[in-house]
Amino acid sequence: MIKREEVYKIGKLGKVHGIKGEISFLFDDDVFDRTDADYLILDIDGILVPFFIEEYRFKTDSNALMKFEGMDTQEQARELTGCDVYFPRELADGDNDGLSWAALVGFELVQAQTGEVVGKIASIDDTTINILFELENGKLIPASEELITNVDTKKQQIEIELPEGILEL
Repeated sequence: MIKREEVYKIGKLGKVHGIKGEISFLFDDDVFDRTDADYLILDIDGILVPFFIEEYRFKTDSNALMKFEGMDTQEQARELTGCDVYFPRELADGDNDGLSWAALVGFELVQAQTGEVVGKIASIDDTTINILFELENGKLIPASEELITNVDTKKQQIEIELPEGILEL
């Protein structure tokens, strides 16, 4: 059984395309194209299920047409509409240079100066030019690459040098 901490969300399935089982895939992270991935994981009624990729082609920088093995009709593909799409962390871990912001959700944020755990990253706010880590406790921490001193994908921890007083905000 696939556990939530073993995966991270990379997008969502949209509308069916054509009659041969293709479906629109709106993605935030193209890790499935950068790594050697045979499958993606879909959230179907709260259960994480692997679906093997037969083929895909990009429509835009954030949209692809996806064809999964065994999904050969419009009706079969329609059942997947709206499903969240996840990627296995273990396949992305070897791609440290290409590690996306989305892959960091669930990591612990640790103060580099003291080793103190600041909190767990619940989401990434990238709606503005200044990207922020949103922690489970509601705090917003700048996700500036200049502040990050180390990313440990095995421990799922990010060491960060926080400016003095930022935790009191």
